[in-house]
Amino acid sequence: MNGPRKVYIKSYGCQMNVYDSHRMADVLAPEGYVETDRAENADLVVLNTCHIREKAVDKVYSELGRLRDMKDGAARLGRRVSIAVAGCVAQAEGKEILRREPAVDLVVGPQSYHRLPDLLRKAEREGRALDTEFPPEDKFDFLAPASREATRKRGVSAFVTIQEGCDKFCTFCVVPYTRGAEISRPVAKIVADVERLADNGVREVTLLGQNVNAYHGEGPDTQAWTIGRLLWRLADIPGIARLRYMTSHPRDVDEALIAAHRDLPALMPQLHLPVQSGSDRILAAMNRQHTARDYLDVIAKFREAQPDLSFTSDFIVGFPGESDEDFRATLRLIEAVDFTTAFTFKYSPRPGTPAADLDDQIDEDVKVDRLQKLQALIARQHERFQQSCVGRSFDVLFEKPGRLPGQITGRSPYLQPVQVMGPPSLIGHIAPVTITGNRTDAKSLFGIIAQPAVQQRSGAVAFAEAGV
Repeated sequence: MNGPRKVYIKSYGCQMNVYDSHRMADVLAPEGYVETDRAENADLVVLNTCHIREKAVDKVYSELGRLRDMKDGAARLGRRVSIAVAGCVAQAEGKEILRREPAVDLVVGPQSYHRLPDLLRKAEREGRALDTEFPPEDKFDFLAPASREATRKRGVSAFVTIQEGCDKFCTFCVVPYTRGAEISRPVAKIVADVERLADNGVREVTLLGQNVNAYHGEGPDTQAWTIGRLLWRLADIPGIARLRYMTSHPRDVDEALIAAHRDLPALMPQLHLPVQSGSDRILAAMNRQHTARDYLDVIAKFREAQPDLSFTSDFIVGFPGESDEDFRATLRLIEAVDFTTAFTFKYSPRPGTPAADLDDQIDEDVKVDRLQKLQALIARQHERFQQSCVGRSFDVLFEKPGRLPGQITGRSPYLQPVQVMGPPSLIGHIAPVTITGNRTDAKSLFGIIAQPAVQQRSGAVAFAEAGV
């Protein structure tokens, strides 16, 4: 074989899948695989799938059809291409994938991707391989850290999984069945991951979990730590300037987390807190285990602690039995909170979930109409928030070159893309930027560097040193 083998990994769905894709690439690196950004160049193609929405599943099968043709074409030229399906669709529909798509060589669930090299060898020996079990060992114990080169290639912001699985059993959701029960990683292992990332140039870390604020990992004192306590520990790591976390459940917000938003400068003032509906009747049918008032009370506590906090959320319209009044209650909640943006979906039945068997499924045209109205309201709130940023100054973490010559792109504390004219030497640094305008179509802010200072977690350097 001439040169290293190439792997192409495509992620669907949540940020945890992006994290898992990176770790799969890290697992494969010692086997001689290097990443490529084109499936056509790959010896191994991995689809890391999401099972939350029906459309995501349809996209996977559509992509597999395209990859089958690509694989057949490569075979005619004497080149072997392997196809693997990983993630939550693999977990939920592993045998069905192998039945429907003969071109697939390997199906592996999200709890077993640390076994990927062995499974690929098994597929080569036996023709195909399937692993969708929940293994007794912790996969994180078997994962090699990312190389310095891989970390630097991925940029100055990184994800770290601290918790997986969910015990809430919302009636619409497959996560408890595809990711399993809640488990939390020990504090020491998370700290070691973040220290490695910081040593390799990462400045911002987002902590991930299906129910991240239910974190209860063992600390160095042998006690179970909350996410609030963990955030304080990670903020002490030299080089780490910013911390975020997602996705949260309203029932698991505690006083320590609220206090961290009040007192911890590294914790960014932006919070993703899914609610799904504003109707108590629908929330009960979803088994969300909170009311609309409970949710609003949590929002009020956060805002009292940190008035500048912005909120994003998830919404499902057209859940079985949702009436016009239920939908209006959702709109009222959105107006009360004034979200900066949201992920919005039409309800789609997921096989194996309780809601899939409920009566009173909503007509598709009603779902479409409600989704459009909800999205229009969220869009107005988003535009109002974007416009309110014009004239303000934010610290911006610069991540990469912009699209225009001389332009660099960063993120505001609220996760908005911010474009400024500046030298590439500022990438990886934080600088104050005055916002001068926004573009609704690009969801970007534009600004100018506000003053001659570049902030870093470990100190400051003059603009002259940065080449400005």
